[in-house]
Amino acid sequence: MNVLEFVRVAYEYCLFIENAGEKNRTDLYSFFLKLGPLLYLKGNLLPEIDPEYPEASERFVTEEEWQEIFNAFRAKFSEDDEFFHVGYEEYNEYEAVKASLSENFTDIYQDLKDFILLYQKNAQAARQNAVHDCKALFEIRWGPKLLSNMRYIHYLINKDLQQDGNSDPF
Repeated sequence: MNVLEFVRVAYEYCLFIENAGEKNRTDLYSFFLKLGPLLYLKGNLLPEIDPEYPEASERFVTEEEWQEIFNAFRAKFSEDDEFFHVGYEEYNEYEAVKASLSENFTDIYQDLKDFILLYQKNAQAARQNAVHDCKALFEIRWGPKLLSNMRYIHYLINKDLQQDGNSDPF
């Protein structure tokens, strides 16, 4: 059941990304802060699967597709695209590294779209590999990127309150 729930959330993410060109920046931020926690939770609940036929794994998103989505996001986020975060997942150290909302969301899209397309194949080996690969990529790639982007978007949405000194909501 956890896998099917994850399929649904991953599908919603990919569908939104594919239609993001029609959205304004505020709608993008709002969507990511609403779906992001659910996507993270469902990714974390994916089962550990040892695929019987690891050679049945495939990737589908092309470099051209990735670049097109990335460029669309880069134009939307403009000056808010790049930010610094503690990059311990990349370097196993606690140091600030530059990140990009566009790059992170496009990388997440690539991993989830590849998962969906592989999972849709009517073969047990393909589905096992889809879940295995997605869980592994969640742990080392798209999970940390999702959390990093969510934290930065939270800041972007609330920075006016912080700058005005109105940090007390009461």
